[in-house]
Amino acid sequence: MQRTCDCTDVSSTLNTSSPGSEFRVLLGVTGSVAALKLPLLVSRLLEIPGIDVQVVTTDHATHFYNAAEVPVRIYTDKDEWEMWKTRSDPVLHIELRRWADLLVIAPLDANTLGKIANGICDNLLTCIVRAWDTSRPLLFCPAMNTAMWQHPITAQQVATLQGFGYVEIPCISKKLVLYIYIYIYIYIDR
Repeated sequence: MQRTCDCTDVSSTLNTSSPGSEFRVLLGVTGSVAALKLPLLVSRLLEIPGIDVQVVTTDHATHFYNAAEVPVRIYTDKDEWEMWKTRSDPVLHIELRRWADLLVIAPLDANTLGKIANGICDNLLTCIVRAWDTSRPLLFCPAMNTAMWQHPITAQQVATLQGFGYVEIPCISKKLVLYIYIYIYIYIDR
């Protein structure tokens, strides 16, 4: 059973942090088999003192992990569409964008990489990225099969994201949490 937000009061949900939280990480997860590691990644991030974590998932990513094993709120496309009823209602992708200090997309599959590189925003995660404040850090961790990774379009798309100021964490990295931890503390010290 996918745990999602009670969309009746998303603003108050996002304005409350865990006790002692100083830094808010929004973790985007896409349809790569590497999404199997989502429960472990979230658990490890929560071990970092002062961190609050929320997850945004694509529909395809949900096939790879058990939502019951993820100890934080998971937002889906359904939340985006069910929340908005009238013009004055909050828009979830904007509320999440405002809430987060850091956006980490891990794993970033080839499909979502292509969408982001070309400005397509047809799901909650890509809408957040399209509205992202580029003065805030965005880390992305490409994860796809070797044939897709070696295709020339992939290098162009990665370069496009880097051109936006986004930071790639190499797809072969086994130390994702360490990279995020270091990046958070560098960012906080600015």
